[in-house]
Amino acid sequence: MGRDSLSVCVCVCVCYIYIIFLFVSMQAEFGFNEHHQNEVINYMRFARSKRVLRLKTIDSCFEELKDSRLVEETFTVDEVREMLDGLQAVVRGEVEMELINTAHTNVLLLRQLFSQAEKFYLRLQSDISELENRELLEQVAEFEKTDFKSTDKINQETSKPKLAPLIEGGVSELLNKEIARLQEENNKLKARLRTLESQAMSALDEKTKAERALKDLHKVQGEQQVAAQFQEINSLEDTMVALKEDYERSLSAKAASQKDLQENLMSAKHELLRVQEQLALAEKELDKKFQQTAAYRNMKEILTKKNEQIKEIRKRLQRYEPSE
Repeated sequence: MGRDSLSVCVCVCVCYIYIIFLFVSMQAEFGFNEHHQNEVINYMRFARSKRVLRLKTIDSCFEELKDSRLVEETFTVDEVREMLDGLQAVVRGEVEMELINTAHTNVLLLRQLFSQAEKFYLRLQSDISELENRELLEQVAEFEKTDFKSTDKINQETSKPKLAPLIEGGVSELLNKEIARLQEENNKLKARLRTLESQAMSALDEKTKAERALKDLHKVQGEQQVAAQFQEINSLEDTMVALKEDYERSLSAKAASQKDLQENLMSAKHELLRVQEQLALAEKELDKKFQQTAAYRNMKEILTKKNEQIKEIRKRLQRYEPSE
C-alpha cells in the first residue's frame, strides 16, 4: 500500500511539471529572456505549493489511521484489510481530485497564453508526444533544483501579466499588413457609406415628392367625391319630391274614388230599402189575396177539424193511462 501511494504522489508531481517542459526546452535551445524565466519560476512555485499541500494531506491520512485504528497490538486479517481499504479510498479520492485540479489549472494557463497570442493574430501549436520526453523532464527537474533556488530573491511583478508586443520582422510585417487591410476596408466602408447616404437623400426627396403628389391626388379625389355626393343628394331630393307628388296625387284620387263609392253605396242602400218596402207590400197583398181564395178557406177548415180531433184523442188517452 505504501508503494502505491508513493507512485501516485510521483504521478502528481509529474503532472505539475508537464507545463514547464516547453519553457525549459526553449531555454536549452534558444534561451529564455528574464521576463519569461520569471514567469516559469512563478508557475513552478505555484505547482510546488500545491504539491506540498497535497502531500501533507496524504500524510495526514496515514497519521489519522495510525492514531485512530492502530491502538491494539494484534489485528486480524479482516481488520487489516478493512483499514487498508479505507485508507485506499481516502488516498485515491485525494489524488484523483488533485489530478483533475492540475489538468484544469493547466487548461487555464494555456487559455491565458492563447488569448494573448490571438490578440496579435498568432496561432500557437503544441506537441503532445513531447510531454513524455524523459530528457526534457530531467532538464525540468535540474532547472527546479538549481535556477529555481537562485532566483528566489527576484521581485515579483505586481500587475497582471500581459504578453508583450513582439518586434520581430515577420510579426511586425503581418501586423502592418493587417492594419493596412483594415484601413483599406475602412475607406471602402466610408465610400460605401457616402454612396448610401446620397442614395438615402435621393430616396427621401423622391418620398417627399411622392407624398406631396399623393396629398394633391387625395385632395382632387376628395373634391370630386364631394361633388359626386352633392349631385347624388340632389338627385335623391328630386326623386323624393316626385314620389311625394305622386303619392299626393294618388291619395287625392283615392279620396275622390272613396267619396264616389260612398255616394254609390248610399244610393244602393236607399234603393234596397225601397225595393224591400215594395216587396213587403207585395207579400201583404199576396197573403190577402191568398186568404180570400176558396182553397185557403177549405184548408183552414180542415186544419181546424184536425186540431179538434187531436184534442179529443188526447183526452181519451189521459183517461186510460194510469196516473203516476
